[in-house]
Amino acid sequence: MEKIIKSDEEWRQQLSKEAYYVARKKGTERPFSGEYYEFKGQGVYTCVCCGLPLFDSGTKYHSGSGWPSFYQPYQEDNIEARRDISLMMMRTEVLCSRCNAHLGHVFEDGPQPTGLRYCINSLSLKFVSREEIETQDHNSGE
Repeated sequence: MEKIIKSDEEWRQQLSKEAYYVARKKGTERPFSGEYYEFKGQGVYTCVCCGLPLFDSGTKYHSGSGWPSFYQPYQEDNIEARRDISLMMMRTEVLCSRCNAHLGHVFEDGPQPTGLRYCINSLSLKFVSREEIETQDHNSGE
């Protein structure tokens, strides 16, 4: 996959102030405040920065953590995991593999079949409904 590299200024111009802080500066939105925390739409959650599909709505579940949670990524290659020792804790940071946007963290306390909890900031995501995907697929096949 080809990497997307932009200057800090280009990311600032593309993203809202809040999304820039979370996705590009490794920030975290307040728990229970994100647009997608209790959202139940059917579709795919993509990277707010580059549009890469990250999580399918079918893998989203209510973890009670305060952030949207998923038990597996859309495709393993679409995310990258890195050790994160900030805040005096050892965690695993989750990033978009195409543009290195900070998404959130993954923990080993999720449901089966994976046992993982991808705890993701809503501000790092953009939701694309199944209808939009089907329309795009239909239009590209004409």
